[in-house]
Amino acid sequence: MSKRKYYAVAVGRKPGLYDDWFGPDGAEAQIKAFPKAVYKSFQSHSEAQAWYRAQTGHEAAPLASATTKLDEDYFRLHKQALAEGKVVIYTDGGCEGNPGKGGFGVVLLYKDRRKELSGGYARTTSNRMELLACITGLKSLSKPSSVVIFSDSAYVVNALTKGWAYNWQQHGWRRKQEGEYLPLRNADLWQELVALCGQHQVSFIKVRGHAGSIENDRCHTLAAAVLEQQELPVDPGFG
Repeated sequence: MSKRKYYAVAVGRKPGLYDDWFGPDGAEAQIKAFPKAVYKSFQSHSEAQAWYRAQTGHEAAPLASATTKLDEDYFRLHKQALAEGKVVIYTDGGCEGNPGKGGFGVVLLYKDRRKELSGGYARTTSNRMELLACITGLKSLSKPSSVVIFSDSAYVVNALTKGWAYNWQQHGWRRKQEGEYLPLRNADLWQELVALCGQHQVSFIKVRGHAGSIENDRCHTLAAAVLEQQELPVDPGFG
């Protein structure tokens, strides 16, 4: 669950949304020494946009940065996957503290269908929640499918797209470190995720967390809602 921030400037030199604080094109430059500047930071683009709209009565223009191009690329891949009859899954997970209370959110899209899933544990880690989000999405499929998973977790995406997870599997779920193979952290979830990927045709795409992707933001919201629950189960694989 990315901690990236967005800045909404309602009153300043150049009102709008910003994904950087510092620099000549950042939010700070728009409000520093500006009389009665009105601004606020947010964890997601959608929250920043909603606050800006409430303050000004209109939508902010798209972010004038590389983020806009990235969002266009994600949306193109999203639409292409759905047009090809694939299942599109967005995932996010995180913790309050690490380890700490954890939650995850999942959005599944297939043709005109939509499903949202969430869950969490009283004490776990962010990486376990990111893994469990992908596992939960794949386990919800009723038959072998062609799937595209959009995740903002480099931990998950790199391990699967760069072949690390399959190397760990070949070495008995051990990871080479300082010349020797040591027990792999989160081996229980990696085993389950790799097995599920074997049942489906799965590709993973790394997205930048909360960079304007509506579905990624929705997963974040679902995960955050779990953290508000008072009684969560124990993570059987953590400890």
